[in-house]
Amino acid sequence: GSHSSCGTQAQAMRRSILLSYSRPIHAGQQAFLDAVIDRLQRRGFEPRTLGVTDYDMDAPLKAIRRVLLESNGILTLAFRRLHVERGTSRPGDADAQALVDCWLSSPYAQIEPVMAFQLGLPVLIVREQGVLAEGVLERGVIGSGVPDFDLSQPPAVYLESPEWLQGLQRWEGFVSRVVLRESGRHRDR
Repeated sequence: GSHSSCGTQAQAMRRSILLSYSRPIHAGQQAFLDAVIDRLQRRGFEPRTLGVTDYDMDAPLKAIRRVLLESNGILTLAFRRLHVERGTSRPGDADAQALVDCWLSSPYAQIEPVMAFQLGLPVLIVREQGVLAEGVLERGVIGSGVPDFDLSQPPAVYLESPEWLQGLQRWEGFVSRVVLRESGRHRDR
């Protein structure tokens, strides 16, 4: 029947993206991640994550590059990972800054979006509230950003907000252009 062809057609229409995040360290992060995956799948995306959906025995950066080359964009969730109770940025320098009660994310929250950017892929970075805004986690460094998410609220509060939806739709438009460009390339061969 017609149902099986619809299933394979829907599968073929799925847009592969790299969903980048560090392993959640508490239930709030896991709930947010699950809600993001659910929404991405409902929008026709196939979120891929190294060590979860994709496995590779190669060096980590080679594996990331391989998945990115098979993807149409990247969505990075910069979860809190390392807590800095008290520290100093640029100690001894005139621009020294005290860091008090802030968080760092995984180094891969910086590495993977930069690799995707270098390949010309659409990048969307979403930072958990309290994560230090530096490098590509600083808003506007790679394209437009979306507001930080606050895990003291249920995931739906953020994932149904106009700011998130506008950022997601804009990124989704860029991802769709990559899908069209790639399908055109395969047809031309």
